[in-house]
Amino acid sequence: MPLSKILLKSGVNRENTRYTNEGGWYESDKVRFRQGAPEKIGGWTQYSPNTFLGVCRALWSWVTLAGETLIGVGTNLKYYVLKGIAYYDITPIRKTVTLTNPFTATNGSAVIAVSETNHGCVQGDFVTYSGSGIVGLGGNITAAVLANTFQIVFIDDNNYTITVAATANATDAAGSPGGGSVVTQYETNTGPSYQVPLNGWGGGTWGGGTWGNGSNTTTALMLWNHYNFGEDLIYGPRGQGVYYWNATVGYEPVQITISIATPGVITLPAGFSFPDGTTISLTSTGALPTGLTVGQVYFVVNSTGGTFNVSTTINGTPINTSGGQSGIQKISNRGINIASVGDADCPLYQNYILVSDTSRFVLVFGTNDYGETYLDPMLIRWSNQESPFTWTPAITNQAGSVRLSHGSQIVMAVQARQEIIVFTDTALYSLQYVGPPFVWSSQLLGDNISLVGPNAAALASGVLYWMGVDKFYTYDGRVQTLTCDLLRYVFNDFNRLQSQQVYCGTNEGFNEVWWFYCSKDSTAVDRYVIYNYSEKVWYYGNIARTAWLDSGLLPFPIGTTYNNKIVQHEDGVDDVETGTPVAIPANISSSEFDIGDGHAFGFVWRVLPDLTFTGSVAPGSVSGVVYPTPEVAMTLYPMQNSGSGVGNPANAAVLQGSTYNITEKFTGQVYTRVRGRQMILKMSSTNLGTTWQMGATRIDVRADGRR
Repeated sequence: MPLSKILLKSGVNRENTRYTNEGGWYESDKVRFRQGAPEKIGGWTQYSPNTFLGVCRALWSWVTLAGETLIGVGTNLKYYVLKGIAYYDITPIRKTVTLTNPFTATNGSAVIAVSETNHGCVQGDFVTYSGSGIVGLGGNITAAVLANTFQIVFIDDNNYTITVAATANATDAAGSPGGGSVVTQYETNTGPSYQVPLNGWGGGTWGGGTWGNGSNTTTALMLWNHYNFGEDLIYGPRGQGVYYWNATVGYEPVQITISIATPGVITLPAGFSFPDGTTISLTSTGALPTGLTVGQVYFVVNSTGGTFNVSTTINGTPINTSGGQSGIQKISNRGINIASVGDADCPLYQNYILVSDTSRFVLVFGTNDYGETYLDPMLIRWSNQESPFTWTPAITNQAGSVRLSHGSQIVMAVQARQEIIVFTDTALYSLQYVGPPFVWSSQLLGDNISLVGPNAAALASGVLYWMGVDKFYTYDGRVQTLTCDLLRYVFNDFNRLQSQQVYCGTNEGFNEVWWFYCSKDSTAVDRYVIYNYSEKVWYYGNIARTAWLDSGLLPFPIGTTYNNKIVQHEDGVDDVETGTPVAIPANISSSEFDIGDGHAFGFVWRVLPDLTFTGSVAPGSVSGVVYPTPEVAMTLYPMQNSGSGVGNPANAAVLQGSTYNITEKFTGQVYTRVRGRQMILKMSSTNLGTTWQMGATRIDVRADGRR
């Protein structure tokens, strides 16, 4: 028999039986397709050796006027700005209060009880204590021990505990409650790292579940929404406030000594200057100048060089500060709630944030109406153009709102070409700028459409792709169902109670859209499925990534891991998340294909793999790491027929699949002993420094005696 060429179709298909998909691929992991040929995906390296707190659920990048590339990192516990390899904590302050003697110590314990009526905290929140009035409890619990940031253990609405870096003694217990006058700053509420099931009455929708048993639902994830406004940032946790971060002040608190040259005029040390509109707040280790309050957000006005006034509103009346001060002032650059400094109708809540490319409107989706304090999940509001602090509609501005009608809540929005695509839980809308008096108009694009989560859609090459609750969709001017060759595989092994963890991102360098999700029995992201929109094929595998951001302003796409790190993908061929290279196992298996015509048994005695290792690391030692010869294992699984399973019990030693290691850079041939009517071909690699691409494999078959 002459050599038979095995040319398999591009992409992985699991919608039918393995034999029905003859001529295609059936299983894959960490393998993609390029020009129809399978190859191992690229490796990843650590973007920064530093780590963040919590599980990351949001990434965003932008560039400042100084040319610095920043990355916003939102986790279930914190929000950071990553500059270079350093993380700067800019988690907004939810509330600042002054407490009197709030601390109670127990002899022999480092756990301190804190009392505050209606503190508004939840489990895991962060609190910072400061101020010149803070004092110790008399023993080991000194003022220096208390003047720090702590994570809260929730007890009830009026009490919580913290753990300090010292053990209280009898003197501390006797001095409780104490602490003096304590400036207390609470960060925005934290949230769970995964959706926690709630069962019984109150869990799920009204009337859900069987009688007497109630229903089940999950607590929402802590998800951040963010978008840059020029070099500044508009951001906030889903369901909470809208915050503004000013890049001018810097990325971490600045300790300086301010002085009052003349009443109302603040003088900064040499080298410091803040332009008008900069937002600042002060934390003092001494007395503040008269008229200023610790924790209050101020706007810089009348800035000239190193001197300026401050006001409680943007472009407002300067405060007539007076007197000196006896301690160092810390100018903090946490995000400020626009509702505390903007006009009277600034949004109190948001379920999604976006800044339009047209005229720079700040749009919030799912928010409170004018004069109301409850959240309307179907309401869209926008600020005046170029003004994130002006939200009250007037004849002199373009602030306004519109309420959508199809669905029960807005889930997310995507900036597309000349329109903003808005998802509700049942419909798709187009939001377009039309100018005064309506400003933004909405148009229904499609109904009875689902979106599985707030991060489950992405725009690639002008086309929108998203994952619904039971299928995939696309929008390129019209809404269509996206044909998926892995539909049953994905949704039959998908944890629907963790749908908010689904994260969609693009990898434009390879024409791919990625979805990361939780498999059926997992509460952590462990799977991915990819659609290659250039070749219109699908493939899948196992990778744990909680958030994703395409290259764009960055040299490589980045993703976040459960080790609290950012890694950059398509960089090298190995896993270098920890700084030490680790091999990335990759494999792909074909569907069953006939040997010859599949009628009689064939004996495969020779295979010409046609495999290239171009891009692999050359064997040897590099920086103390020993790289072996690049190698791929080819496994042939013979079968009597499509329903017989692999091998033949009568001749197991001969008919069981055999594995052959291929190490040549450009492969020649390998000799085999395999008999069957059908066969499955598998390629896999586990070696450090190895990458590969498969071509057109050929097999040499002889007619076999068995019929």
